[in-house]
Amino acid sequence: MIEVSGLTKTYGKKRGIDRLSFTINDGEIVGFLGPNGAGKSTTMNIITGYLSANSGAARIGGIDVLEDPVAAKRNVGYLPEQPPLYLDMTVEEYLNFIYDLKGVKEFKRKAHLAEICELVGLKDHYKRLIRNLSKGYKQRVGLAQALVGNPEVLILDEPTVGLDPKQIIEIRNVIKNLGKNRTIILSTHILQEVSAICERVLVINNGQIVADDKPDNLSALITGDRKLVVRVAGPKDTVRHILRSVDGVQFADVTVQSEKGSYDFLVEAKPNVDIRKPMFAALAKAGYPILQLKSMDLSLEDIFIKLTEDKKKVKVSQNKQPKKVKTEEGSETKTPLEDTFDALDVNLGGADFDFEDKEGEI
Repeated sequence: MIEVSGLTKTYGKKRGIDRLSFTINDGEIVGFLGPNGAGKSTTMNIITGYLSANSGAARIGGIDVLEDPVAAKRNVGYLPEQPPLYLDMTVEEYLNFIYDLKGVKEFKRKAHLAEICELVGLKDHYKRLIRNLSKGYKQRVGLAQALVGNPEVLILDEPTVGLDPKQIIEIRNVIKNLGKNRTIILSTHILQEVSAICERVLVINNGQIVADDKPDNLSALITGDRKLVVRVAGPKDTVRHILRSVDGVQFADVTVQSEKGSYDFLVEAKPNVDIRKPMFAALAKAGYPILQLKSMDLSLEDIFIKLTEDKKKVKVSQNKQPKKVKTEEGSETKTPLEDTFDALDVNLGGADFDFEDKEGEI
């Protein structure tokens, strides 16, 4: 388990991270996202013991990194963005050097290194000079050094940067395999990578966590609803009436005639209600087939941009309770997700996003 509590790190007058707190449970693969300068590398360097914090604490398996750094580091394997490789060594020489450097005693050297090479796909390159390896295989060597000593926690900083598509897929598969019995923090700017690998996402901006949830839930955290576009073969007025009668549907209307005899409908569900099965059953019973069904949830890229905009600093939490707010009509219950929506100024139709590339932003 990784526990980060109230971490603050300053560089002169600038705060790299500001009272940062989160917990990662055993066996989780967590994506750590944020724009350049958000505090990702600072956080990872503190967790791994390469930097000290001005205040707060970081614990690995209950061991405080500052109070007992040697014991804490034994539980951590770290792959920085630039792997710490000695190019004039062979893979065998380098991994033996790392084995000695880490002072590994609980595993027999030859069998342990052979197992690691098998795991990351280096078995056929064990005797080769590192300088003669492709970038993808150099990344594998970097992963291998992080695994020496069999740490329970892996912290990977941009492990697929600069790789070609084939190499990216290979490294992703290696990371997935490693995550079967380890806790992994994966920092990356490749958002498809997060969707493909990670069970949970932490988004950091201006040194603070602004979102913490599963990738599939982040859109709901921002929009607070679920919208579907449904293409149905049938008369528009009849189909609209059927859709509006489905339990859990709060809005349904035709948007366009997609082809002769078929129409696209925008259907909005009530919060936390999955309407797909009852909607399918109602239309099938009436004899009107669904030709296409797609979600209007925000993509992970849209979510990332919205959460890391500097216009307003917003925190998204999955555990906060609704609060009462005053309106012109009186008082109403307003959830933290609605607060987030208001602050981020998200267009629910998904069409009004500002992707302007400004200096110093994403």
